[in-house]
Amino acid sequence: MWNDTDEPIAYLITFRCYGTWMPGDERGSIDRHNNVYGAARNMPNEHWKEISTARRKHAPVVLDPRRRASVELAIRETCEIRKWKLFAQNVRTNHAHVVSSTGGRKPSVHLNAFKANASRQMRVDGVWSFEHSPWADKGSERWLWTEKHLSDAIEYVVFGQGGELPRFD
Repeated sequence: MWNDTDEPIAYLITFRCYGTWMPGDERGSIDRHNNVYGAARNMPNEHWKEISTARRKHAPVVLDPRRRASVELAIRETCEIRKWKLFAQNVRTNHAHVVSSTGGRKPSVHLNAFKANASRQMRVDGVWSFEHSPWADKGSERWLWTEKHLSDAIEYVVFGQGGELPRFD
C-alpha cells in the first residue's frame, strides 16, 4: 500500500569511511556526472583509481570494533535526542547503514547529524584523535515510502550486507 502523504515513512541512510571506495575502483563508482538514481556505475579504471588514490589527503579510515561501538552509540543517541525512531543500524568496517523515521526532517539532516555525532563520539571515546573527518563526502539517502520499502530496508541492513541494494521506487 502506498503512503498517501507527501512525506516518506523513513529513510535508509548510508555513509562511507574516507578513502575506502575510490573512483575507478573494481566495484565501479559514481561521480558528479554519473549520479542519477538507478544509473549504472562507472566501469573500473585502474589509471583513474591510481590518480584518485594519489590525491587522497590521508590514509583510508577503517572502523575497528571500538570505533564501530562509538558510531553505534552516536546513532542511537542521535535518534533518541531528536525523537527519530531507529528501525535498524549496521556499522561495518568501512561504512554504516541506518534506517530511521523522518522526524519531519530531510534526509540530509539525518546524514549530517549521524556523521557529525559519530565523529564527536569517537573523539570522546578516544578512538579518533584527528582534526579531519573520518567520513567520505556526502552519502546515500534513500526515501522509504511504504511498509514494504521499510521492511526491505531493515532486512537489507540487518541481514543483507552483500549484493545489490533493493530498489525503492
